[in-house]
Amino acid sequence: MILKTKSPQNVQSAQAIAGQQQEQNVAFFLRRAYKDHPQVLVINDFKFRFNDEVAQIDHLIIYSYGFILIESKSIRGQVKVNQQQEWTRSLNTYQGKATKWQGMPSPIKQVELQQALLQDLLRDNRAEILEKMFGLTQGFGGRCWDHLCAVSSDAIIDRKSMPKAVSDKLIKSEFLVEKLNKLMNLKGKYLRLAYLADTRPFFNQEELESIGSFLIKQHIAPNTAAATEASQTATEQSTAPLANTPITAAAITAPVQPMPAQSKPAKPALHTETEKSQTIQIVLRCKHCGESKNYTPMYGKYGYYIHCNQCTKNTPMKQACPQCSSKNTRVQKRQESYTLNCNECGCGHRVV
Repeated sequence: MILKTKSPQNVQSAQAIAGQQQEQNVAFFLRRAYKDHPQVLVINDFKFRFNDEVAQIDHLIIYSYGFILIESKSIRGQVKVNQQQEWTRSLNTYQGKATKWQGMPSPIKQVELQQALLQDLLRDNRAEILEKMFGLTQGFGGRCWDHLCAVSSDAIIDRKSMPKAVSDKLIKSEFLVEKLNKLMNLKGKYLRLAYLADTRPFFNQEELESIGSFLIKQHIAPNTAAATEASQTATEQSTAPLANTPITAAAITAPVQPMPAQSKPAKPALHTETEKSQTIQIVLRCKHCGESKNYTPMYGKYGYYIHCNQCTKNTPMKQACPQCSSKNTRVQKRQESYTLNCNECGCGHRVV
C-alpha cells in the first residue's frame, strides 16, 4: 500500500534532475510491487524532524516485521568501495581520455543516520502508536531494521574489492523488489497462520496502520519546510544574544503567513485564542497518588517525567494537548522551565 508518493520538485542542475529521476524509478518499482499489499506500507520522500534534527528518507518500507530504509543514488558510471568503505565514482569522460575518479559520501552511512533518528522518533512515541501486551507497552527495538542503497540500473558496480557488508546493501533498481521480498520474507499477503511459524515479533494490522498514520503526520511538506527555515532564521536573529538557547517546537513548526500590503502603519494585532493558550499552565500530578507539589522533575530514556517523592513512582510529563487534544506533543526544557509543545496546532503550554 502506497501511503505517500514521490513529491515533485523544481530542480535545475543535471545532477539534481538525474537524482530525482532515480527516486521516481525506485518509487515506480515499489508501486508496481506493493500498491495492493496490505502488509507492506510505502512512504516515498519522507522528511521529518525529531529532537531538533531533520532527516529525509527517499523510500521507507513498513511491513509486518519491521522497517527497511532505501537511499536512491543516480550513478551512471562505475562505482567502487574499498575495504575502508570509502566510495568513489567515475566521471563522464570523452572517448580516448582516461577515466577520472571522484570521491563521494557513503550513502550507506547516510541512511544509517536516518535510521537512527527514525528509531528515536518511534521509540519516543511508542506508547501512542503500539498496543499494550500484558499491560506493558511494546517497543521497536526488537523489530527488523534494514537499509539499502538503490543505484541506477545502468551503473557498473565493481564488487570484487567491495566489502561484503556494503555489497549486500548495494542494489540496482531493477533488482530492488527481489531483494526486498527476501528481506521481508512474508509468507503470503493474507496468510495470518504464517506468523505462527515465524519467531520474529510482528505488528498486527491495526499496529501497522497506526505506525503508517503516525509517520505521515510527521512528514514536513515542502512549503512547511521553507516556512520552518524562515522561522528558524527569524528566531535566531531576534535572539542573537541567546544563540545557544534551543528553539521550541512551537516556534519552528508554525507556518509563516505573508504580510498584506499596506500604506499605513499596522495597528497592534489582537491576541488569538492560540496565543492566549500558550500562557496556560499545566499542573502536573502523580498519576498514582495524585500528588501535585512534592515531586522532582527528571529526564530518562523516554523523555521528561516527574518522580513523586510521596509514593516514589514516576509519571511522564508528555500528555495530550489541552488546546486540540492531539497526542502529537513533545516536552522541551529551557533552563528550569518546561513546555508542552503541540506539533498539530503549534500551541505551547507551560508545565508546572
